[in-house]
Amino acid sequence: MSTQTSVASKAATTTAVLPSQPRRPFGVWFRDKGWRHLVGVVVSLFAVFPLLYVLSAALNSNGTLVGSNALFSQIDIGNFIKLFGDPARPFGRWFINTMIIGLVTSAATVFLGAMAAYAFSRMRFKGRRVGLLSLLLLQMFPQLLAVVAIFLLLSGISEVVPWLGLGSQLGLVMVYLGGALGVNTYLMYGFFNTIPQTLDEAAKIDGASHVQIFFGIILRLVTPILAVVGLLAFIGISSEFVIASVVLTDPDSQTLAVGLYSFVADTRSKNWGVFSAGAVLAAVPVMALFLFLQRYIVSGLVQGGVKG
Repeated sequence: MSTQTSVASKAATTTAVLPSQPRRPFGVWFRDKGWRHLVGVVVSLFAVFPLLYVLSAALNSNGTLVGSNALFSQIDIGNFIKLFGDPARPFGRWFINTMIIGLVTSAATVFLGAMAAYAFSRMRFKGRRVGLLSLLLLQMFPQLLAVVAIFLLLSGISEVVPWLGLGSQLGLVMVYLGGALGVNTYLMYGFFNTIPQTLDEAAKIDGASHVQIFFGIILRLVTPILAVVGLLAFIGISSEFVIASVVLTDPDSQTLAVGLYSFVADTRSKNWGVFSAGAVLAAVPVMALFLFLQRYIVSGLVQGGVKG
């Protein structure tokens, strides 16, 4: 006991005798780490300022962006009242349409992409490598290039199957699925390769089929990439304008991106304040979904690049 006491007292004495480290000069600290903080602050301000400007315009009932140069000089909810009070522009209907189309398409994209990625990752069949390369090459051509073909295709389908053709939300969902499955499948394929195949082999020894392995084992282990793909799909769909404006011809079936454009489409009266209010409300579901899935985002994006 005495030995331990003496050792503790010597350690305390040594600690007390040791001089404190001198504070580094500001110039040395700035060259070492300070400039990184400065860059971070500048980038943060650059990213946050447009959001604050739109929020300020939404809370300013003057109806112009010029009147919102002084941020939050006037705060009221006049623009939000106008947004929901215009019967010719049913914002509530557009919001519901966007949620339905976005959620259905995101869920279908995740499910179909996961099945395709599982097949490419776990099964060996003729044409597997060519199929993967084809999926990768097709993403070099944006879906925007096929707008005319999509319009003609859906117009022809409307004559046979009206509920799947031009003007139908289901037709738009099918178009979105065709454009999103390629890149999402390839993204999930890299993540599926990080799952050890010994788990599949052990399950097969116990008599499990591919369906049981996929739904009972694999899907539970690849939750991060499923969340990332679903989030990216929902963000892309909720902000997509060109294809939705071509396919959805009925104002009651349009999405937020198409409907909000009507507030600023008129060359003589551009109601930017109401448009900003709608943009703020349209960002709420995306932000809520992002916050709900944020714990999966980093792991889902990073782990998928380990193997491929």
